[in-house]
Amino acid sequence: MRSGIFCLWPLLAAVITVTNARPPMGNVERATPGKLVVAHHIIGFTDPYAVSDWQSDIQLAYDSGLDGFALNVGSESWEPTQVANAYQAAKNLGLDFKLFVSLDMSSFPCTTADDASILRDYVTNYASHPNQLLWNGKVFISTFSGSDCTFGQSSAAAGWQSEFINQLTGSNAVHFVPSFFVDPSTFTTFNGVMNGDFNWNGGWPIDLTYASAQSELGSNAGDLDDATFPSSVEGTLTGNIGVFATDSQYINGLNSVSGSDKTYIAAVTPWFFTHYSPQTYNKNWIYLADYWSYNTRWETLIEKRDQVDVVEIVTWNDYSESHYIGPIEGSQPNSQAWTNGMPHLGWLAMTNYYATAFREGSYPAITKDQIYMWARPHPKNADSSDSVGKPTSYQLTEDKLWAVVFAQSNAIVVISTASGTTQTVDVSAGVTKLSMDLVPGSGMSATMTRNGQTVVSLEPGSAFTFNASPEIYNYNAFVAYATSG
Repeated sequence: MRSGIFCLWPLLAAVITVTNARPPMGNVERATPGKLVVAHHIIGFTDPYAVSDWQSDIQLAYDSGLDGFALNVGSESWEPTQVANAYQAAKNLGLDFKLFVSLDMSSFPCTTADDASILRDYVTNYASHPNQLLWNGKVFISTFSGSDCTFGQSSAAAGWQSEFINQLTGSNAVHFVPSFFVDPSTFTTFNGVMNGDFNWNGGWPIDLTYASAQSELGSNAGDLDDATFPSSVEGTLTGNIGVFATDSQYINGLNSVSGSDKTYIAAVTPWFFTHYSPQTYNKNWIYLADYWSYNTRWETLIEKRDQVDVVEIVTWNDYSESHYIGPIEGSQPNSQAWTNGMPHLGWLAMTNYYATAFREGSYPAITKDQIYMWARPHPKNADSSDSVGKPTSYQLTEDKLWAVVFAQSNAIVVISTASGTTQTVDVSAGVTKLSMDLVPGSGMSATMTRNGQTVVSLEPGSAFTFNASPEIYNYNAFVAYATSG
């Protein structure tokens, strides 16, 4: 299945490599946890997977700088088999690649004591597995949601305590780090239950909407309806990108929870667009992810790394919300219309640089020249016969490509969005962020030259066109990348 994605990349006219790949480390238990970077992998989209597919995903993730997967598991009858396949694949590879289960409590029933039985099975079945993440000797486990689960008890805290935590003892004892969607100031309600929390929504500016931006901009609000914005509007919007505000709220909430071994998981995510009609999932909106939001969020978390234990990438494979960084494979949740032909592997390829910096506390040397570019496939104000309509808050975006250059030393980068429409930039050694207005009916390309020689050429060709007349509304991103030899 992965070969179906890589068939796009010969169009890039460059050899694509995974940069800074880490050598296999063998099975080594993390007796004292250090900084970790994991990706949220949704089991619900892996129905057709074989063990070999899991091995491919794990190897790719490992080579891209990830330490493990959080396996989001729901209530479908086939999902336990895929969890077992994931653990078997990790064992087969013999890598120090950790797995832990994230119980999707938006899927599992949780109103009776019996409902907790299958949840405990996900702990006891893998507690002794060599790839299970242990945190100071305890089985690391997380959730998506679950703050309202009572398991037949008088409260959610009592339910989790009596039907889950207290029944898992000895080698099955858990280090429980859920993602509870509650006000962090109420975390003390879960004293004795929570050993930490995962701030799922921390990677997006979820409170930034078209309406809130209009209010903040005042007399300049009308600029949001334009294809591109003046610098004053961009400055207001970028103030919401990559910030640590909700992280601080979660950390303060955890500081009030009893216990000394507490774990904070911060989210980083590259994008968000979902496009379901009211007749299906009734989800049709974006969160602003322009202004190199993936890079900026990573930079924030690296700067604040002394307050963060784990970074969780949202996600490896959630095609429904367009924030996947892995290959497009498995089974899609009727998201093909905005996912097929929209690769995101470039975001995965640049992750190693940031993951290494988060773990080690300093940025690694850049050993290959690299260019990354991404853009939406049509103008924000384009019209379509798509009955679902434009997504809520689409006005926050700009008709621009976003580029990031990793240079070993000084070089010249030329970006093109149409014949005769170019931008030439002298870049220094390190990471440089660039942007450029897109031209309807044209594509995008870039080159890096040094001493008169082309060292990187990025040319998606016909795989990407900024289409002025789209058949459907698609605010997903097309991500292209190329590296030196």
